[in-house]
Amino acid sequence: MKVYHHEIKIETIVGRPSYHDILADLTNVKDISGIKDGILTITTPHTTCSLYFEETMHDTNFFGDEYLQVDFNNVMDKIAPSMKNEGDYHSPGEKHIEFGLNLNDPNYPAEKWVMLNTDAHIRSSIFGSNSMTLIIKDSKLLIGELGRVYFVDWDQLRARTRTINFLVMGNE
Repeated sequence: MKVYHHEIKIETIVGRPSYHDILADLTNVKDISGIKDGILTITTPHTTCSLYFEETMHDTNFFGDEYLQVDFNNVMDKIAPSMKNEGDYHSPGEKHIEFGLNLNDPNYPAEKWVMLNTDAHIRSSIFGSNSMTLIIKDSKLLIGELGRVYFVDWDQLRARTRTINFLVMGNE
C-alpha cells in the first residue's frame, strides 16, 4: 500500500463567506499520487471552515458564488447572523480574548476584533465537516458527473491564507 501526503493553500476574502471549488486540486493530487484504487482524505485544521460535497450549479452571481452557495449564505444569515459587535453572542468570553491576545502567531494579530467571529464557528459546526473521504477506483474519483468538493471559510472578518491537507492511500 502506498501513502501520499499533499497540502495546498487557499486565499480567502473579507466581507462574505469565501467559497472555493477544489475538484481540480483533488484530481491533481490523485494523479500525482499514482494511486489507482484507494481513498483520498481531505482535511482542514481551521475551525471556521467546512469541506462539503455538492453538485455544481453552473450559474453564479457577480462575485462568482454559485447560486446554491448564495442560498446557503441566506439560510446561514437567518440561523447565525453575522457578528457585528461584541455582545451579539456570549462567545468570545474574557478568558478566550485574553488567550487570543497572547498568541504569538503572525496569522492572528493581537487585536480583540479578530475574535468577533462566533457566527463563523456556529456556521461551520452546523454545516459540518472539516474532513471528508472519497473513493478512488480504477484511477477515478467516484463523485459522479456533477459532483464537486468545495471549501468554504465562514469567517468574514479578514482575508487569510487557509490550509487544506490531502492524504491518498491505496494501491498503484
